[in-house]
Amino acid sequence: MTTTLSLAAVLLLLNVITFCVFWWDKRAARGNSWRVAESQLLSLALFGGSIGAWAAQRLLRHKTRKEPFRTRLITILVLHAAVLSVGLLALPWVLVTHGFPS
Repeated sequence: MTTTLSLAAVLLLLNVITFCVFWWDKRAARGNSWRVAESQLLSLALFGGSIGAWAAQRLLRHKTRKEPFRTRLITILVLHAAVLSVGLLALPWVLVTHGFPS
């Protein structure tokens, strides 16, 4: 398995886990039981689960009006989009400098 494929698999798994944790927290909120801390939800998003967090927020309607949580999640999504954009823009340069044909 290549490094890129491994990274994609890890990110996919992290996003699925993040979605499930959001679902668990939503269920706990309805049942008045133990909740997941907002800092933990945002940490999951920050460390790679931002798409899963955003999808859970939209599909489950969870934490959609809660501030500053909503703004922080949007900031994490923008940060991840910027990092991905820079990575994709730098990819041709990396391939050429490491001897890969263009």
